[in-house]
Amino acid sequence: MRALVIGATGATGKDLVTQLLNDKDFDEVNIFVRKPLTIQNEKLKVHVVDFEKPELWKNSVIGDVAFSCMGTTLKDAGSKEAQRKVDYDYQYEFAKAARENNVDDYILVSAYGANPHSKIFYSKMKGELEEAVKQLHFNKITIFKPGMLERKDSARNGEVLGSRIIKFANKLGLFESQKPLPTDVLAKAMINSSKIKSNGYSSVKLGNIFGFAEKRSD
Repeated sequence: MRALVIGATGATGKDLVTQLLNDKDFDEVNIFVRKPLTIQNEKLKVHVVDFEKPELWKNSVIGDVAFSCMGTTLKDAGSKEAQRKVDYDYQYEFAKAARENNVDDYILVSAYGANPHSKIFYSKMKGELEEAVKQLHFNKITIFKPGMLERKDSARNGEVLGSRIIKFANKLGLFESQKPLPTDVLAKAMINSSKIKSNGYSSVKLGNIFGFAEKRSD
């Protein structure tokens, strides 16, 4: 299969690309990034693009399955408008290009609590993206809705502390629905979902994400 990835330089994206390159079922991995990467692999095709100009790269979004795991924080983006560009605009343009180029399978990382009618900016934005992608009518759409992500070597102090607190609570049998999700587990679940032969729309929440990661993919 030929994979297409947006968000390849983030924590989930890095794990996803690594696993795709090591997966015998994928013979080509196309990533769309702002800057060149140092990683080299005969299966890896790097497309350095300007996400503000989709007309220049949309014809390269050709493959069997598209993975969208791009995202940023309000702090890193600097404003709600800048965050929306990354978390909505760029991902929607990627999805639209994939649909126009007849990609059958689209896999999107959204968020727990995503709701287009939410009064919370982040949740509303994620919910609006979900709805926009569904309206593109891919043959198969899988949307993952993780809660707190556990990133390797995270520099986000609040995230690290929060993860530790939730893990401690989990040991006491509390907040199981908020169990931190390692990014490599999420990546494995995404890849396994791409190998399930089905049509239509699926929404995968936290508890089921762990299950997807454990499914046999052969």
